[in-house]
Amino acid sequence: MSSISELYALLKKQGYHLVGQHSAVKACLWLNKSLRNEGVCYKSKFYGISSHRCIQMTPTLRCNHRCIFCWRPIEMIVPKHGWDSPETIVDGCITAQMRLVSGYAGAPTTDLSRLEEAKHPKHAAISLAGEPTLYPFLAELIDEFHGRNMSTFLVTNGTHPETLADVKPTQLYVSLNAPDKETYTKVCNPIRDEWAKINDSLELLSTLKTRTAIRITLVEGLNLKEPEKYARLVAKAEP
Repeated sequence: MSSISELYALLKKQGYHLVGQHSAVKACLWLNKSLRNEGVCYKSKFYGISSHRCIQMTPTLRCNHRCIFCWRPIEMIVPKHGWDSPETIVDGCITAQMRLVSGYAGAPTTDLSRLEEAKHPKHAAISLAGEPTLYPFLAELIDEFHGRNMSTFLVTNGTHPETLADVKPTQLYVSLNAPDKETYTKVCNPIRDEWAKINDSLELLSTLKTRTAIRITLVEGLNLKEPEKYARLVAKAEP
């Protein structure tokens, strides 16, 4: 990508609603389906989450991994004028979500009662793109969502255990995409080696009071191997 303006244009074309300097919102598949009564995501079945009232967002599009199977934008967007405040991000995300769902009003397949509910989001999935722990005020961002009676679902690659020790999301997911350091280096293509920190995060999970889960993306021929190693890492986390 030759310029930030070109990157922003591409993101908008792909359905991202940019918020402030470095955040974004995008409608997920299940919001679309829920508004049409065509199904709901697993969070609805397991945790009672209304898919059409969930904001899929990220506080930063930056990431310290370059996972070879990831389809998300990976260009580094560095804020020119300092990081946006948590309040600014939450306000912007809610505004973007309102704008996003308003586009469903004219569709004959839209459930209008659900559309009205969607205008009042109750959940934030901090999982859209990038690595959210790179945003330095993540704990305050989560608190800001909670202060507005919204639940939070945080997805992280586990490279910042010191941040995970400080945040209190409704549910915390750690992505574990390799059974060992060698595979991690090959598959996740990190900017710098973070394998030890990922292991620290896994050990930390067992001490946290929030709900926790491990997410594993497996690709045949890459990291779909050695299940006993994955099992030991998951056992360490006790999700």
